[in-house]
Parts: sequence; C-alpha cells; structure tokens
Amino acid sequence: MLSTTHRLNRAYNEAIRIPFNDNSKFILFSDCHRGDNSFADDFANNRNIYFHALKHYYNQGFHYCELGDGDELWENLSFTSILHAHKNVYLLMKQFHDEERLHMIWGNHDMVYRKKDYVNKYLNTYFDPKTGNDEDLFCDIVYHEGIVLKHTETNQEIFLCHGHQADWWNYLFWKWSRFMVRVLWKPLNVMGIADPTSPAKNYKELIKVERRTKKWIIENNNLITIAGHTHRPRFPEPGDIAFFNDGSCVHPRSITGLEIEDGKISLIKWQIATNEEGVLQIVRVLLEGPTPLLDYKTE
Repeated sequence: MLSTTHRLNRAYNEAIRIPFNDNSKFILFSDCHRGDNSFADDFANNRNIYFHALKHYYNQGFHYCELGDGDELWENLSFTSILHAHKNVYLLMKQFHDEERLHMIWGNHDMVYRKKDYVNKYLNTYFDPKTGNDEDLFCDIVYHEGIVLKHTETNQEIFLCHGHQADWWNYLFWKWSRFMVRVLWKPLNVMGIADPTSPAKNYKELIKVERRTKKWIIENNNLITIAGHTHRPRFPEPGDIAFFNDGSCVHPRSITGLEIEDGKISLIKWQIATNEEGVLQIVRVLLEGPTPLLDYKTE
C-alpha cells in the first residue's frame, strides 16, 4: 500500500507549476460539494454567498483555485443534474476559465475528474435548451492532483492539493466510499446523521489526516502546503508548521477561503449579516492575516 509520503510526493512532483509575483491575486476555495439542489445538497444553503463572493473576485481580477471536492459526485450520479441546479455558478466559473484564471484540483468526491476522457465528455460542453445546441463550458480544462505556485522573484513555492493524499481510505478506496454514500449515507444525511468515514465529520480521522500532512511538510523543509478535505480552516503563525487549510463552502451559513494578494496570505469568511437598517447583506470578514508569505520562507 502506497504511503502518505509517496502520494504527496507524487502530487508535488507531477504538479503543474504556475508562476506568480506580488501583483498576482488568488482566491482559494475547496469542498464546495455542489449538488443537485435536493435536501442532501449541502452547497445549496450557501450558494448565494458563494456566487456573490466569486463574482467579487472575478471583478477584482483574481485567479480562482478550487482545491478539490468542488462537485459532489458521490451522492450524485452525473454532473448534468448539478449543472442544472447551479447553472449561474458554472457560467461564472466559465468566465474565469475563458480568461485562463481557473485552476482546478480533483478531490476524493470528484476523483473521476482524474480521467481526461470523463472531463472532456461532461465538462467541455453543455446542452442549452434555449438554443437547442451544445454550448461551450470548460473547453479543454485539465484537473490536476496538485498545483505549485512559484514566486518569480523569491522562488518561494506554495503547494496546493486536496489533502486526501493523507487519508488512505478516501484515496485508495474512494469507489467503496462512494458506493456507501450513495446507498446508505445520502438518505441518512437528509435525516442529519453524519458519515463516519468523512474526516470533516469524524474528529479522530481529522487529527490523523492533519498529523500525516504535517509530517510530510516537515520532511520537505516546511514547504507551504494548502489543502482542504477536512473542512477545518487552518492558518499557522510564521515559525510553525506551514500547513494551511481553506476550510469549506458548506459551513453553516458561511464559506471560508484563503486569499493571496500583495505577496501576503489571509484567511477570510463570507457570511450573511444585517446592517444597521436591518437589511440582510453578504459581507467579507477577515479572520487571519494578511501575513507576508516570506515570513514562512525557510532556507
């Protein structure tokens, strides 16, 4: 059985390299778990928050990196039903893609995107009932296991992955987990019973996954590593193990993510709040940072 070290090494070594500098802007979200708008669709509760936030980042010229589990393809049999449920979101993501500002990573819940043939079949185009034709969606998009952002001046690297490489069950036996979710846990989820195999809902598993990841980071000279998977936001202090987590987009009534801008990194949350007049509005809340990336650099 391949180890966490082997899986993370492979993801890092085979990762696409994306150059960036202090003028570059990235927003990192993961674990959206976009579903079919049924009772089991955890994303549906936050889709207005997510769409508003993503529109903000598009207008501000950010690149969007999605660190896996964007689409919930364990509970849902196909991408088509998800697209119909959240079409406005995908058309906004298409705008990022058309401007080469969309960078996608696959996770355990959308591991089928490892296969280029599957991606080409389902994501390149979609059928538009208004025109009666297949229209472009994410033409020639490639999903990656890992992405490395490399600073053009300092050569500092930031490794992005989903994080299930440190979760051997959900990496090696994802098809069995998918079967169990579809048959057993999806109907139970509607009744509020959590899937015990998910590190997002099982604290002991979460701790194990984080411990294995931190061990790998230490072995790799404290390489800044950003993951999702556990749904637990992490923002280390400079000098600590450089393990970040962007959280998820299925928190109750809020989404979390990481921004990289001006050579600094921040943990942010978008949520619904009321203003002084009692009007509901979607607001961005700074949780941690901004901290210069160079503060995490080791020689």
